[in-house]
Amino acid sequence: MITMYGIPNCDSIKKARRWLNQHDINYHFHNYKTDGITTAQLTQWVNQTGWECLLNKRGTTWRKLDDGQKSDIDADKAITLMCAHSSMIKRPVLIIDQHIEVGFSESRYSTLLT
Repeated sequence: MITMYGIPNCDSIKKARRWLNQHDINYHFHNYKTDGITTAQLTQWVNQTGWECLLNKRGTTWRKLDDGQKSDIDADKAITLMCAHSSMIKRPVLIIDQHIEVGFSESRYSTLLT
């Protein structure tokens, strides 16, 4: 089973969902806003990919944080921030069996899924 994690109004999510649908690939969509995300799940992802891969520092939510919240980021602080603000998790996060794919790339999805 493939699970895509994200928020439905995100442009990257829309592109990834469109690609999956065009290639007739079944997946479950996990909406952070309605389904949430746990510290345990984020910890597992961080352990597999590193927090730098998951923490979205380009978005509005990150930019709105005060400098104290942005300083001295480590895995624990990144997990706390992403748990409190799920929009700070890079999107999409695609789980394919035990593999985690962060972000959308047509070529990467093609390699993994076709």
